[in-house]
Amino acid sequence: MIISVLMSYKSPYNMRKIEPSTEAKPNSTRKAPNRNMSARRKSEPAKGSSRTPKKSIGKPDRTGVRPPQPGQGKRGEQGYLGYLLRQAQAAARLTLERALADLGVTPPQFVVLTMLKAYPGLSGADLARVALLTPQTVGVIIRNLERADAIRKTPHPVHGRLLQWTLTRRGLTLLDQCRRHVMALERRLSAGLSRSAQATVRRWLSDIAAKLQQDG
Repeated sequence: MIISVLMSYKSPYNMRKIEPSTEAKPNSTRKAPNRNMSARRKSEPAKGSSRTPKKSIGKPDRTGVRPPQPGQGKRGEQGYLGYLLRQAQAAARLTLERALADLGVTPPQFVVLTMLKAYPGLSGADLARVALLTPQTVGVIIRNLERADAIRKTPHPVHGRLLQWTLTRRGLTLLDQCRRHVMALERRLSAGLSRSAQATVRRWLSDIAAKLQQDG
């Protein structure tokens, strides 16, 4: 590209004949500007101006403020139970997401597979209720699992005309693989708790869901 531009360029000096100049060059009496002075003028700040940056008014510097770590302050024993439950759930969900990512499964998909295995024949609304998801989300998950050959529709064992979602052989294998990661997380969650303490925690969490659902 550069070569073609140079080849097509016609310099005016090539088109004009070089002739000796008959006019005398006028003597330049104007002194060249002092570059040091001009540079000094550029470096000098204008009158009335200051290089000191202006501080924002009414905005205190909070760079030294840091939120507490989980288990401290309001994120620990001083916090609300509802917040602590949500904090624990968020941490557990993130850990589960990372564990199931190797299998290409999301936590909501794992929940749907688990509930379909435990309660075959659930309707879409009931499946969404037990999976703690919206019916729209469950519909998307069902289509994705069916496309992945993890579930399929089979006749109901009693009402043959009704079709229900069941896990395929591929779906059962996938669920078993997911359970290995989930059980590893369960062992971390129950570490340091006796069996009776685990039963107490499970009963307490279940009672919270049941009582609050009745109030709603």
